[in-house]
Amino acid sequence: MKLASIAVLSYVASVTNGFSLNPSSSLTTARAPTSSTSLHVSYLESITQSTPVVTDNYKSSQRWRKKTKQLATLGPASSSFEMIEKLFLAGADVFRLNFSHGEHAQKKELLDIIRAVEAKYDHPIAILGDLQGPKLRTGVFAISAGEYLEEGQSFRFDLDDAPGTNRRVKLPHPEIIEASEIGHVLLIDDGKMKLVVTGKGPGYLDCEVVVAGTIKDRKGVNTPDSILEISCLTPKDRADLEYMLSIGVDWIALSFVQRPSDIVEIKKLIKEFNPRNPFPPHVMAKIEKPSCFFGNNLHDIVELCDGIMVARGDLGVECAPEDVPILQKQIIDECRSQGKPVVVATQMLESMIESPTPTRAEASDAATAIYDGADAIMLSAESAAGKYPELSVQMQQRIINRVEGDPHYSNYLQNSRPKITDGSTASAIILAARSIAKNVGAKCIASFTVGGATARKASMKRPEQPVMAISPRIETCRHLAMSWGVYPEYCPDEKINTDNFRDMLRLSCEIGLKKGLVSDARDLMVVTAGFPFGTPGAANIIRVIPAAGPTFWDETL
Repeated sequence: MKLASIAVLSYVASVTNGFSLNPSSSLTTARAPTSSTSLHVSYLESITQSTPVVTDNYKSSQRWRKKTKQLATLGPASSSFEMIEKLFLAGADVFRLNFSHGEHAQKKELLDIIRAVEAKYDHPIAILGDLQGPKLRTGVFAISAGEYLEEGQSFRFDLDDAPGTNRRVKLPHPEIIEASEIGHVLLIDDGKMKLVVTGKGPGYLDCEVVVAGTIKDRKGVNTPDSILEISCLTPKDRADLEYMLSIGVDWIALSFVQRPSDIVEIKKLIKEFNPRNPFPPHVMAKIEKPSCFFGNNLHDIVELCDGIMVARGDLGVECAPEDVPILQKQIIDECRSQGKPVVVATQMLESMIESPTPTRAEASDAATAIYDGADAIMLSAESAAGKYPELSVQMQQRIINRVEGDPHYSNYLQNSRPKITDGSTASAIILAARSIAKNVGAKCIASFTVGGATARKASMKRPEQPVMAISPRIETCRHLAMSWGVYPEYCPDEKINTDNFRDMLRLSCEIGLKKGLVSDARDLMVVTAGFPFGTPGAANIIRVIPAAGPTFWDETL
C-alpha cells in the first residue's frame, strides 16, 4: 500500500477519536467540543454581522443544495438583464452563447449582462461560447423548388458548377468525395433523405436513393461512415474564437469533432491568440459524429479536452435513434472515469418552446441523463427562443431536485463511482475527505484550489456533501461552475493568507456561513488544501472543524 494511503487511513481512524492532522503532519490530541455554546453563538453572530447579506431570492435558491448543473442558451427570448437574472435565480449555472447566430456585438452585450448578474449576487457564472463548425451543404438546382428523388433511382454528386437536375448536383466539398467509399451513406437535410454510394470516380460519387424525398438548394449533408480530411474550424470559427478570447468567455465548445487531433488544433490556436493568459478558456468537445467512437477516439478526445457535450441533434442524425441512448451512456461513463464534466444537450424539453409544460417523455429524458451521471443538462431553443424561458429552467430544476432526492439516485452514485488509481497523495486526500464527511456528518467539503484540479477530483467521486471550492482565480471559479456538486467561491489573493493555515480554516468557515452551506456553529466542515499552495493537484492536508472556527476546535493552529 502506498505511504500516502496509509497516512490517510490512519487519519480516518483517528479523527473519530478526537485527533486532527495539522500542517506539520503531526498528530495532536484535539480537545473535544465542550458545552461552550456561548462561544459558538458569539462567533457565529460576529461572522454573520460582518458578512454582506445576499438578496432573499438568491438566499432562497440555495444553489448548493443541488448537484447537477444547468446550462441555458441565450437568444432573442432571453437577452435582457431581467430575464437573464431570472434564469440565474431559477437555477442556471452556465450561459451558452451560440455563435451560429447573431453578431459579435450582441454576444458582448449578453456577456456584459451575465457579468453584471454575477457581480450582483457574488456568485461565479460560467459563459460557454459555442462555435458553429463546418456546415456541409449541396449546391443549387435549376428549379428553385428542388427535385424529387425516387427510391431506387441513381443520383450523382460532383464538382460541376452547373445547376442541379433530378440526376445530379454539385457537392462543393471534395473532401466528402475523397473520403467516401462504396457502401457509405450520405444523409441529406438532417437525415430526411438517405443515399448509398454505389460508384466513385475523379470528382464524383454515384449513389442510389434509399429514402426518397425532395432535395433543394444548399441542404445539409451528413457523412456518418466517413472521417473527412477537413479542419473542424472554419475561417468563421477562427474569427469567432479570436473574438471569444478577447471578451473573456470561460468555455469554448468545439463542434463536429471527428478525432483527437481536432482538440490539439484548437488548443494550439487558443495559445497563439492569447499567449499570456495563464488560465485560458476550457475546451468542450461536442460529440456528434460516429467517428468519435472509432477505435480509441472517444477515450483520447476526453483525455485531451476539458469537458464533453453530448450533442444529440447531429449525433441523432448520423446514428440510429435507438443507438443514441447507448452512446450517451457510453460518453458519460468515459467522462466520469476520467473526471471530466459532461453535458447532455439538445431537445431536453423541446415542447416547452411553445408549451408551458414538457411532455412526460421529455421529463423522463432529462431525468435519465441525471441518473446516468451527467454533470449538467442544457436547454437550447427552450431558453433562447421559446415562449417560456424561465419556466423551462424552473422545470429542469424541478426535475434535478426530484431525481437527486430519490434514494435510488444516491445508490446509483454509490455503486458507480469511478476508481482513482493514480496513487497520488491528492487522490488519497480526496477519497478520505469524502469518507470522513460521510462518517462524521459534515455539511460540506471545502477545498482550497488555484487551478481547480482538487475540486474536480472531488466532483469525480460524487460526494454526498457539496464541494465548496475556494480559489484566488476567478477563471478557475467559472470553470468549476460546470462540475457536478462543486460550488466555487472567488477569494482574491489578499484574502487568502497561505502562510497561515489557521486563517485559511477561518476563511472557509466564514464562506460556508455566508453561502448557507453551514447554518449552525456546531456544523462540521471537512477542509482540504495543499502546501505549498498553488501547486496543481497538491492537496496534502485535511481537517475537520466546526463552523465556529479553528480556534474552538484546536488552539494549536
